[in-house]
Amino acid sequence: MFLYNRHRRLRKNESIRSMIRENHLSPNDFILPIFMAEGEGVKEEIAAMPGIYRQSLDNTVKEVKEIWDLGIKSVNIYCKVSDNLKDNTGKEAWNPNGLMQNTIKAIKDAVPEMIVMPDVALDPYSIYGHDGIIKNGEVINDETVDALVKMTLSHAEAGADFVAPSDMMDGRIGAMRAALEENGFHNVGIMTYAAKYASSFYGPFRTALDSAPVDSQEIPKDKKTYQMDYHNSQEALREAIADVEEGADILMVKPGMAYLDIVKLVKDNLQVPVSVYQVSGEYAMIKAAVEKGWLDNDKVILESLTCFKRAGADLISTYFAKEAARLLNDQ
Repeated sequence: MFLYNRHRRLRKNESIRSMIRENHLSPNDFILPIFMAEGEGVKEEIAAMPGIYRQSLDNTVKEVKEIWDLGIKSVNIYCKVSDNLKDNTGKEAWNPNGLMQNTIKAIKDAVPEMIVMPDVALDPYSIYGHDGIIKNGEVINDETVDALVKMTLSHAEAGADFVAPSDMMDGRIGAMRAALEENGFHNVGIMTYAAKYASSFYGPFRTALDSAPVDSQEIPKDKKTYQMDYHNSQEALREAIADVEEGADILMVKPGMAYLDIVKLVKDNLQVPVSVYQVSGEYAMIKAAVEKGWLDNDKVILESLTCFKRAGADLISTYFAKEAARLLNDQ
């Protein structure tokens, strides 16, 4: 009896495997998250994220030029804010001369074609470490949205190509889109964190920005009243649909590797670009295993990133962007 279907024929050698490969990675797929710090000549490695730094503006401009030459065309900006600039309103977030705004201007001046996507959320600017304004022990929605709109407009005025709201407040996409339109920023896009889960994988990131909720009985101890419950998937689809209806251009799923089902769910049901965030905890786990000698750094990076493409992601925000771009360029 003959085996007419021998699937291994298509795995015989690398030439055949590469010829029929379904998904391909490119530096075009990557968004590099960058961490900003005040000062000059600053380059502080983040302990839990080997190879990732908080940097001052001068060093950031150098890095942006470097990654452009590698083929990476987009950056997502996060700022570590001095304690003396934090309060419960987040007003430093829309300071026209703030660190974020100056970073946007400097990057666009240095590499005009780089797509700049600043983070929109209040947690780095909050004395409480929450993504919104606190009143009576709760994160309040509508006043927070008003603050986020001010932040959005300040980013647009500084030259941002997209704003990237990661706060998970209700109705903020519609409010942002309306404000952008009313102020003439018709071509500024919105990459919304449509499905951002209350995840334990964010730890190193919060250390990097000092943006974790403070330990106080007067405020929520975590972000579960606005970020999503990781037990749920259909809820993510409802969130994504609402954001598209309110004017979002790109939908982000966060975290990444443990949420590939959510990436696929969103991609299969909505005809808009989908991005995914390979978050700090995922990066840290891989790097820790590599340091122990348990994993092959280069192979695991490319495999982990390819899984996002296979699930349907169009864009991948990843701390591996530079390493992966170099590996792909050398192939």
